[in-house]
Amino acid sequence: MEEYLSADETYKIIGILFEVHKTLGKGFSEIVYKDALEFEFNENNIPYEREKEYSVNYKNTILKHQFYADFVLYKSIILEIKTVECFNNSHYNQCLNYLKVSDNELALLVNFNSNSLEYKRIVRTKK
Repeated sequence: MEEYLSADETYKIIGILFEVHKTLGKGFSEIVYKDALEFEFNENNIPYEREKEYSVNYKNTILKHQFYADFVLYKSIILEIKTVECFNNSHYNQCLNYLKVSDNELALLVNFNSNSLEYKRIVRTKK
């Protein structure tokens, strides 16, 4: 059986995502969902960093602009929050870029703007 990357941690995070969506429903701005998630992460003792800043290294030079991941959980799982009609390639690419600059392997892309919570696991294999 194939190993599921960060299975226990992912299970806990997704449970919290569903709890927030069940409680708030759809229609709020991203910042409201982020605040609710931060509350739940604290309540459930899940280690996190909010708006984690990542620099981009280009040919051994750090570029002027940075990436800001919505959350980094357990020091290795990127959580990107959206309130959109549906995911598109730019959302996936954003997560892939976060994974590249952070050197992490797993991101969760989440959309709170639907009747049922929408999420995708995005895995990048390290080279």
